[in-house]
Amino acid sequence: MQMSLIIENLSFLHFGPFSFSAKQSQCIGITGASGSGKSLLLRAIADLIPHTGSVKFTGTEQKEIHPVKWRSLVALLPTETAWWHDLVKDHIKYDKVTFEALGLDNTIPEKQTSHLSSGEKQRLGLLRLLKNKPQVILLDEPTANLDPNSKINFEKFILDYQNKNKTILVWTSHDHNQLDRIATKLFRLQNNTLEHVS
Repeated sequence: MQMSLIIENLSFLHFGPFSFSAKQSQCIGITGASGSGKSLLLRAIADLIPHTGSVKFTGTEQKEIHPVKWRSLVALLPTETAWWHDLVKDHIKYDKVTFEALGLDNTIPEKQTSHLSSGEKQRLGLLRLLKNKPQVILLDEPTANLDPNSKINFEKFILDYQNKNKTILVWTSHDHNQLDRIATKLFRLQNNTLEHVS
């Protein structure tokens, strides 16, 4: 069976209802002004905030799957990642080739998490999230704190992962050029409406 993500009449706080769908290997791009509800939309899909409506992964309703299991299948990379151990290596372990693919120095496992830049945290947060091999990856402005070269490395890395694993991506961004590069379907969230742009 092909993987799919189907959102129907999803509402949360004063936003919604929103509906859209994605199948395996698709990247859904979502743009919109700050405060339009993009981040909250991803948090509702990840079952992190109260909401109504239907979210289905490959035919199974979100409410039929334990929240912890759901969040390993449908994983969110937030704009700000949390770090609770002192050293990077206590959170994640990867080979140096993987670190270098994201433009990270291979000595970074020894680095203190309190000394990480916001861009390093975002790239390391992606690696930590991928350890659980999610089937749907929700990316909330994932490259906002990256320089242009690191941004391209990040895009290549996650798209390579998607190609190998047939993952569904839902990616919010203010960068229209980026969404043109990565999205197979593009939506604009404005005036409490999710408009299919292309």
